[in-house]
Amino acid sequence: MRLRDVVRGGGGLEAGTVKSLDVVSTLGMAAMLTFANPHVYLDTVILVGTVSLQFDGADKLLFGAGAASASFVFFFGLAYGASYFASHMQRPGAWRVLDTVIAVIMFMLALAMARAGNWI
Repeated sequence: MRLRDVVRGGGGLEAGTVKSLDVVSTLGMAAMLTFANPHVYLDTVILVGTVSLQFDGADKLLFGAGAASASFVFFFGLAYGASYFASHMQRPGAWRVLDTVIAVIMFMLALAMARAGNWI
C-alpha cells in the first residue's frame, strides 16, 4: 500500500480545527487508548515478558528498568517528532518520502523472514 501511494501520490496531512475537551473527556480518551489497545498487552506482556525470562534476580530488575526507560524515550521522541514534523508533513512530497521508507523497510522484513524460513 505504501508503494502504491508513492506512485499515485495523494498523501498529506490536513490540519483541522481542534475542539477543546474537558478533563473528564481527555482522561476517558487516554484510558480508552491505553486499556482498549491490544498492542499494549501484546508488546508489554507477551514480548517484553518473554524476553525477560532469560534474566534472573537483579538482571531482571535492570531489564525492566531499561525497558521502561526505552519506552519513555520512544514515546517522548514520538510526541516531540510529531510536533516538530507536523508542518513538514503537510507537503505531499514528504509523504512520498515517508511512504518509500516504509515500503523499503517492509520489503526488507519480508525478505529477512523468507530467508529465515528457508523459502529463498
